[in-house]
Formats: sequence, structure tokens, C-alpha cells
Amino acid sequence: MSFRRISSTLLALLAGMSGLVQAAPLSFDAALDIAERQSPNLASSQAQMLAAQALAIPAGALPDPKIFAGIDNYPLSGPDRGQLNADAMTMQKIGVMQEFPNDAKRQARVAVATAAIETAAAQRQVERLKVRRGAALAWLNRYYLERKLALFASLDQENQLWAAAVRAQITAGRGQIADSVMPKQEAVQLADRRDDLVRDLVKAKAGLRRYIGAEADEPLTDALPPLVIDAGQLRQHLYLHPELQVFVAETHKAEAEVREAQAMKKSDWGVELAYQRRDPRFGNMLSVQFTFEIPVSPSTRQDPRIEARQQELYRLDADREAMLRNHTNELENDLADYQTLARQLERANQTTLPLAQQKIDLQYAAWRAGKGDLTAVLGARRELVDQRLKIIDLEAQRSATAAQLHFAYGEHLQ
Repeated sequence: MSFRRISSTLLALLAGMSGLVQAAPLSFDAALDIAERQSPNLASSQAQMLAAQALAIPAGALPDPKIFAGIDNYPLSGPDRGQLNADAMTMQKIGVMQEFPNDAKRQARVAVATAAIETAAAQRQVERLKVRRGAALAWLNRYYLERKLALFASLDQENQLWAAAVRAQITAGRGQIADSVMPKQEAVQLADRRDDLVRDLVKAKAGLRRYIGAEADEPLTDALPPLVIDAGQLRQHLYLHPELQVFVAETHKAEAEVREAQAMKKSDWGVELAYQRRDPRFGNMLSVQFTFEIPVSPSTRQDPRIEARQQELYRLDADREAMLRNHTNELENDLADYQTLARQLERANQTTLPLAQQKIDLQYAAWRAGKGDLTAVLGARRELVDQRLKIIDLEAQRSATAAQLHFAYGEHLQ
């Protein structure tokens, strides 16, 4: 075999293996990880955090020094006017000037920059949970729609058996010819409901594609995520909610800004060093000059700034309390929904579904014995179908509520 044929064979095998890898079932956790890697919102949050880290580097640094050059005591009148070397006081100078903000101001600026990093990191965590929660709900929505469609496949088989039973009854003389139409009508109704589910599944895949791209079209695994909801733990650690942690970071930043405003009352200072060149007859000079800032009228300058920063602290405290109350209310509502759905699902599986199956068995037996009406049998069968679909709906609602609770209040506890 030639090298070219060997290479072609290997490439074909690798392409086949690549197709197998791409066709691997998409698990719940894998969908969340893909969504996190591909999210443009998370990329934006990451850039914001990196920007805050970059700005923290020069936060406490001294201002850049300034170089100055000029002429001192240039004569404008008199016998020496317009001359640079006639008067002993005329000199050309060049020097450097450095300003020194007070230590309290510099430390406060460092604290502000550090708190900005903390705020950006907290906001990124909030965005991360939003992305994961959205991807989780989209995955679950598609999963349960596919469960319903799988149920309709079995219902089609049941309908075929049912149509055969009706024909047998008519052949045996125990049924009416008009009864042969009913299974066909039932099949049409099932087809209409299946079309609705197919439409909803297309939308569900589009919703999942929003988070994970083309991999949303891969088949899903059968394994559901183990989202265990511990109401007591969620209530106890509600204050750790990421959105509340943003307020903690923003409060640290506001406190540092208050200290920076207070430091404005303290003097900054600076120093100038100048080399002054005169005519060689007079000799050159060196000058040193110190400057000090004098905060005057603090009641109209520094104090209003301090008050504004203090009011910002009050605002953050009030907003945090409002958000805490909102989250407490949402948590209790979601927990109530979750517990209600769990009880309803248990009753549906343990009581309602067996009763619906028992009802159709009795109606079917009566119809086979010639003592019942086919319409009653079909009505009982529709009730059973509706109950089986309702159970899937209840499971979907419970899983969605569990995901809401987990990604809003529980994931940050892991």
C-alpha cells in the first residue's frame, strides 16, 4: 500500500473519530461549562475585572514629575533691556518639580482601586450564575420536551393496538361500524399535539443554542442533575448571595472614597529644584523651593465632598437591605413552589396515575363485554394520556424550580 493511500485511510479514520466525538451526548454539566466558556457577557465581565486590576497598579503612585524651563528677571526697560547677560539677576533656568499628595489620600486611592477589583469580581460572579442558570433552564426545557415526544411514540403504538382491537370487536359483531373511525380521530389528535411539541422543541434548541452554540443540537444524556434543595441551608446562607456580595464590595469602595474626601483637608506638598545659568561674569545658581497646599474654606469645598460620599454609603446600605428583602421573598416563594410541586408529583405518581389506568382498564373490559361505550373508553384513555403528560410537566416544573433555587442561592455554597 502506498504512503498516499495510508495517509488517506488515517485521515478518514480520524474524521470518523471526530464525528463520533462531536456526536457524544450533551450532559447537563457539560452544557453549563460550555455556556460559561462561550458567554460574551462573562468575557465582558472578565475584561472589566482585568481593567480594574490594571488601574490598581498606579493608584498609590506619586504624580509624574514635571520639568520646567524659563527665564528669570528678564529686563524690559532701562539700559539693559532686551539683554540676557547684562544684569546679574537675569538667568536662564531649568529644573524639575515633584508633587507629594498626603499619605492618607494615597492610601485611600489604593483602597478605592482595590475595592473596584473586588466589585468587578463580585459582578462577574453574578453574571456567571446568570449564565449557568440560563443554560440549565434551557437544557432542562429541551430534556422534558424530548421526554414528552418519546411518550407520544409509545402512544402511537398503543393507538395501533387499539385500532386493531376495535376492528376485532366489529368483526366479531360486538361493535358498531362507526367505532372504526374513533381510533383514526384519536391518531389525528395525537399528531396535532405532537406537532405542537416538535415546534416547542425547535424553540427549546434555539434557546439552548443561545448559550452553547451548535452543540445545542447534540443528543442529550438521560441523566438528570442531582440538584438537592436544603431549605434550611439556603435560608441560613442567604446573605452570601452573589448580588448581595456586590454591595459588600461597593461599600468597601464607598468607604475608601469617604476617606479620600476626608484626606482632602490635609495639605499636599511639593518641591522644585532649579538650575539657573547666568553670564559667566556672575556665576550660576541652584534654587530649591517647597510648596504646601492650604485647604481654605472647608465648609464649601471639602465638607460637601465628604457629605456626598457619606450619603453614597447610606444609599448602598438602603439598597442592600431592599435587595435582601426581595431575595428573602423570592427564596420563600420558590421554596413553597418546590415543596408544592414535590407533593403534587408524588400524588400524581402514587394515586392519580394508577386511578386513571384502573379507570381505562374497567372501561375497556366493559366495552369488550358489550356493556360499555367506546366513547367512554376513549375519554378514559385521554385522561390517562393527559395524566402522563402532566407528570412530565410537574417533573419539568420541579426541576426548573430546583435549578432556580440552586443557581440563585445554592451554587455559591459549594
